Amino acid sequence: MTRVAAIDCGTNSIRLLVADADPATGRLVDLDRRMRIVRLGQDVDRTGRLAPQALERTFAACREYAAVIKELGAERIRFVATSASRDAENREDFVRGVLDILGVEPEVISGDQEAEFSFTGATKELTGRTDLATPYLVVDIGGGSTEFVVGDDRVRAARSVDVGCVRMTERHFVRDGAVADPPSDGQLAAVRADIEAALDLAEETVPLREAATLVGLAGSVTTVAGIALGLDAYDSAAIHHARVSYDQVAEIAERLAHATHAERAAIPVMHPGRVDVIVAGALVLHAIMDRTGAREVVVSEHDILDGIGWSIA
Repeated sequence: MTRVAAIDCGTNSIRLLVADADPATGRLVDLDRRMRIVRLGQDVDRTGRLAPQALERTFAACREYAAVIKELGAERIRFVATSASRDAENREDFVRGVLDILGVEPEVISGDQEAEFSFTGATKELTGRTDLATPYLVVDIGGGSTEFVVGDDRVRAARSVDVGCVRMTERHFVRDGAVADPPSDGQLAAVRADIEAALDLAEETVPLREAATLVGLAGSVTTVAGIALGLDAYDSAAIHHARVSYDQVAEIAERLAHATHAERAAIPVMHPGRVDVIVAGALVLHAIMDRTGAREVVVSEHDILDGIGWSIA
């Protein structure tokens, strides 16, 4: 087995996986899996630059991760950066900081690469399951973008579009530096219109309606699943491969959209860093299910991070 360290740095969170990869069984055996919400993409949609405070939050997490990687003795490290760092004019500041701390240069990957990693991570362990028909549609709802991938044992079509929970929140819900509490009907309509336009773009490349199984990834989806399951605390094992119905997603999206910040923060499975962006994330998931006609979403805790791990194993 090979001990690998995979880091996924997105618009909202930075995550680490240290695992032993066993090619014989096709499994990644987790040694450490953790996440920090650093909001690297703070204001990127408006300014086109990574904010100094966002960079420092990210570098602090990198220093923590460097210590974990050293302690566990990972043989190979791969650091992948996605939407926010793709969009930023000053991404070289980010690259230099990560290189200084971790000794590895972050790869600012394309949306298509991001989609392929997400697909591999989410579907590798689904192979052979008779209760889930193929092809799969894997959707990774991130902070800055959402990836759509259709495939079975391989990727058939993929598209990344710039509609994510942080980007939509900052574009439509923020006024005078504060997030609407709760959003107005007009703001919700504007977000829904942006999402529909993004789905039109995705559908130019990816046959969204041809998939037999919808697989949902990332924090917005797993949080909605935790709410649907009625969990008293976030439980990764309970959420992984949970099946959440369209009706549940529709009801939760509507409830979150009209809840105050305090009401959302009081939900047991809600991470503090997702309170202000979960409305947009839930609306994206609901719109995808509307567009595809999916009656349920299969939720996966394994995603781009696992795909990165396999890519270096």
